[in-house]
Amino acid sequence: MASSNASPGLSSLLSAARSGRLNRRTFMQRVLALGVTLPTAASLWSKAGRSAPAKGGQFRAGLDDGNTTDSMDTATYSSRFMITMAHTHRNFLTEITPENDVTGELAESWETSPDAKTWVLKLRKGVEFHNGKTFDAMDAAASLNHHRGEKSTSGAKSLLASVESIKADDKNTLVVKLASGNADLPFMLTDYHLVMLPADGEGTVSFENLAGTGGYVVKSFNPGVAASLERFPNYWKSDRAHFDAVEYTAIQDVNARQTALITNSLDAMIECDFKTVQMLERDPNLKVDEVPTGTHVSMPMHQDVAPFDNPDVRLALKYAVDREATVKMVLNGHGSIGNDQPVSPIMPYYDASIEQRSYDPDKAKFHLKKAGLENLKVELSAADVVITSGVDMALLFSETARAAGIEVNVVRESNDSYWSNIWLKKPFCLAGWGQRPTPDIIFTLGY
Repeated sequence: MASSNASPGLSSLLSAARSGRLNRRTFMQRVLALGVTLPTAASLWSKAGRSAPAKGGQFRAGLDDGNTTDSMDTATYSSRFMITMAHTHRNFLTEITPENDVTGELAESWETSPDAKTWVLKLRKGVEFHNGKTFDAMDAAASLNHHRGEKSTSGAKSLLASVESIKADDKNTLVVKLASGNADLPFMLTDYHLVMLPADGEGTVSFENLAGTGGYVVKSFNPGVAASLERFPNYWKSDRAHFDAVEYTAIQDVNARQTALITNSLDAMIECDFKTVQMLERDPNLKVDEVPTGTHVSMPMHQDVAPFDNPDVRLALKYAVDREATVKMVLNGHGSIGNDQPVSPIMPYYDASIEQRSYDPDKAKFHLKKAGLENLKVELSAADVVITSGVDMALLFSETARAAGIEVNVVRESNDSYWSNIWLKKPFCLAGWGQRPTPDIIFTLGY
């Protein structure tokens, strides 16, 4: 995760150019709009163009959080392994651009009523599922409705709570009606649960046969272990899916992932060890990418469980966190300080005027006293699957909280099935959220 002098916007444009997702004209227009001079923009394009991807070969990636409970049921997606799989062998109606805007994927265009309650989406024609079926509006309706209804346990259920109906108007037209207007609907449709699946003819979807419309066909899938995919010859995106084959391996131990990368058993990996990232940066055969995002680590408390049902207890715990020390000592400087809300500086509507909450043991003691307590004992569940050195992060919190009269007993949980057995079930745990495209979406999902 090497630091870069390029702005987040420029870095995204360079990445898009290298991958072939931007042509020269579009690249030049957008780079010049960032204030880059014409000669510099031309030089950047020249370098990016020379690194355009070649076709063929196999791509082997090590992912950090595959679980034995992982399923191809899109309603259950929670691990990065399954999210990565979703983007590899399936498509969405819309997708996020390198500039954090929204564009159509399987939806070519859309229109909305003045009150943003009715949305009409025109779908791409001639898109083929891996099983030979042609994608249509009935598939889109069934795929979205899979996450709705009283019996749904989907992670995207809250996102679609205001939906009154989702229906096919014809084979290539989808109509979504909302109870209240929402201008963010195209952004919402990029949620990683909302991939397009083939309908079964009864208004529901079939995900057991692994069919998608993405660039790669699943050849084998062993939950919590590995997945193998091959390029789909009839993929509708001519500028994507450059490899002949892709192999994902779940390697939860960061040292094992790094060893596999260094010894050429992998071509890429997610999540470096913050303590040894400089070693990787010095290796001439490796490139370490650090991309600014709104991904963040949190410590959610169940407000219906004592003592977290008391707001002063929650405030005491917040003031007992030394955020600066966490970034410096645990993340080795590869991160930024959070402020008890999920809107990051690179997201729309970020408010820089909100006062930063800082480590203050005296304020923590004050709020404990307001809660009628002289001291406090709590258990905090943690695992490195949340973030590399996640347990170290929890242990540092235990140390800094001690000065406020708070004893934090860190429970090291198993990485395997952490998201299914610990998160949302233990009253106080370490958790992580990937960036969502708008603040409204992350607040709807998480709060």
